[in-house]
Amino acid sequence: MPPNSCQWLDYGPSGAVYLKVQVVVDFFHTGAGMHKSSWQNRRHGRRSHRQNPWFRQHGSNERHNAGAQQSPRRSSHCDDEAPSTSSGTAGSSSVPDLPGYYYDPEKKRYFRLLPGHNNCNPLTKESIRQKEMESKRLQLLEQEDKQGKKIARLGFNASSLLQKSKLGFLNVTSYCRLAHELRVSCMQRKKVQIQSSDPSALASDRFNLILADTNSDRLFTVNDVKVGGSKYGIINLRGLKTPAFRVHMHENLYFTNRKVNAVCWASLNHLDSHILYLLAEETLYLTVLNSFSRLCLMGIAETPGCATLLPASLFVSSHPAGGDRPGMLCSFRIPGAWSCAWSLNIQANNCFSTGLSRRVLVTSVVTGHRQSFGTSSDVLAQQFALMAPLLFNGCRSGEIFAIDLRCRNQGKGWQATRLFHDSAVTSVQILQEEQCVMASDMAGTIKLWDLRTTKCIRQYEGHVNEYAHLPLHVHEEEGIVVAVGQDCYTRIWSLHDAQLLRTIPSPYPTSKADIPSVAFSSRLGGFQGAPGLLMAVRQDLYCFSYS
Repeated sequence: MPPNSCQWLDYGPSGAVYLKVQVVVDFFHTGAGMHKSSWQNRRHGRRSHRQNPWFRQHGSNERHNAGAQQSPRRSSHCDDEAPSTSSGTAGSSSVPDLPGYYYDPEKKRYFRLLPGHNNCNPLTKESIRQKEMESKRLQLLEQEDKQGKKIARLGFNASSLLQKSKLGFLNVTSYCRLAHELRVSCMQRKKVQIQSSDPSALASDRFNLILADTNSDRLFTVNDVKVGGSKYGIINLRGLKTPAFRVHMHENLYFTNRKVNAVCWASLNHLDSHILYLLAEETLYLTVLNSFSRLCLMGIAETPGCATLLPASLFVSSHPAGGDRPGMLCSFRIPGAWSCAWSLNIQANNCFSTGLSRRVLVTSVVTGHRQSFGTSSDVLAQQFALMAPLLFNGCRSGEIFAIDLRCRNQGKGWQATRLFHDSAVTSVQILQEEQCVMASDMAGTIKLWDLRTTKCIRQYEGHVNEYAHLPLHVHEEEGIVVAVGQDCYTRIWSLHDAQLLRTIPSPYPTSKADIPSVAFSSRLGGFQGAPGLLMAVRQDLYCFSYS
C-alpha cells in the first residue's frame, strides 16, 4: 500500500491537490501489487524535479493546466481527500478550527489555548468567553444610557397607541396591557441610597436575595457577610420616591453561618407577619495530627437543617407604631429541605410546606401536625393554590404535580395533576384564575401550562440557565413575566404573547457569584407607589421606575 500522500506531498495549494489525485488514481490502475521500490523511485524523481528551478516552474504550469481538465470523478475524490486547511489558505471567509488553538479576528492570527491552572494570565476558552460577554454587556449598557425611550413592539409608541385607542381599534384591556409594555421599555436605572445604623456594613455586605411583601412596602434581604455567613434585614420602601430614591434598612442580631436555601413571607398573625426561611444542613469535620504529623479525620459534627419562622416585628422600626409586640421565633427541624411555601388557603390555614429529597411535608404551625407525601425526586419548587386545596410542586426530574390536601398522607388519589419538563424545575407560579401554571427549569425553558388540558400553550424564549436555582416572577396586573438568567441579564416578557420586551444587563461584569436578585411590583413603596423593578447586585440596590 502507498504511504499517506497527505504526509509527504507539498507543492502548494493547487499542486498538492493534483499530485495527490494522481497518486490515488495510479494506485488503483496498477493494482495493489506495486513494489515498494517503485514508490521510492517516483518519490526520488519528484524531489529531483523540485530541486531544479526549470522543472519546478514547468511542473507547476503543467499541474495547473492538468488540474483544470480533471474529470468530475477525480475532482469529487479530491474534495473528499483534501485537508481542511486548504480552504483557509485559499482565502475562504470561514476560518478553520484548530484543536488547541483560538483564532483572534482582531489580530487575525491563532493563539494557543492553555490550561486554566498553574499559569499566569492563561488564554483559555473561559477567559475568551468572559471577554466576549463583557464586551456585549458594555455595549448594551451604553445603549441603555443613550436611548432614553425604547420601543418594545414595532409600530407602537405613545402617540400611535393613544390614537388607536380613540379610533376604537383597541379595547380597554389591550390598551392597558400595551401601555404597561411601553412604560416597561422606557424604565431608567437609578441607584437607591440605603441608610442604615451601620454604614460600614452596607459597604461590605453583599446582597444574596431580596423578596418584597404583598403590599410592596417592605423588602426582606439576605446579605452575605464578608467574614462568612449571612444576616437578615428589612428595607422600608416607603421613601422610594423620585427624585431622591432613599430607603432605610432595619437590621437585627440574627446571624447564621449556614446557607439559606429558600425564603417566603408567612401570614401567621396578620398579612406578612413572619418570614419563613430554610437553613441547609451543616457538617463539620474534626481533624487532628497523628504521630506521623498527618491530618486524620477523628469525628463528624452535624447540624441538621431547619425551617424557621422569623417575626418581622423583631426588626427595629420595621412595623408601624402601635403595632404588634415582637413575636416569638419558631424553628422546626426539617433535614434536607430544598423549597418552602406558605399557605393562604382556608383549608390549610396556618400551614407551610417544605420540599425535601423524595418527600413533601405539610406542617401546621399551631398544632405541629405533619402530613407526608412521598415523591420520586427532589422537590425544588412549591406554591399553594388560593381557592382550590392544591399544592403544586416542581421536581428535579422535571415533573410538576399537584397534591390534593384533602387526602391524608399516602392515601390514594392525592396527585391531582401531572406535567413534565425536560430538566429540573426551579420555579412554579400559579396564575390568579388557577387555570394555568407557569414553570421554569434548569435548561432555560419557561412554559405556560393549561391545567384543564395539561398542555403547554405558550413558551418564553431567551432565558439562560444551566444549573442554577433561579426564581420566576409573574405579574398579571401588568401582564409581564420577569426572570434573571445565569448570564446576569434580566429579561421581561409579555405574559399575553411571550414577546421579549426588554433585556437589562447587569451593572457589574457577568459572574456566577453576582447574579442579580430582582423584585417587581405595581406599587413600589405601598398603595400610592408607582410600578417599577428593584435590582440588588453586590452592595448596590437599583430602581427601574415608570417615568
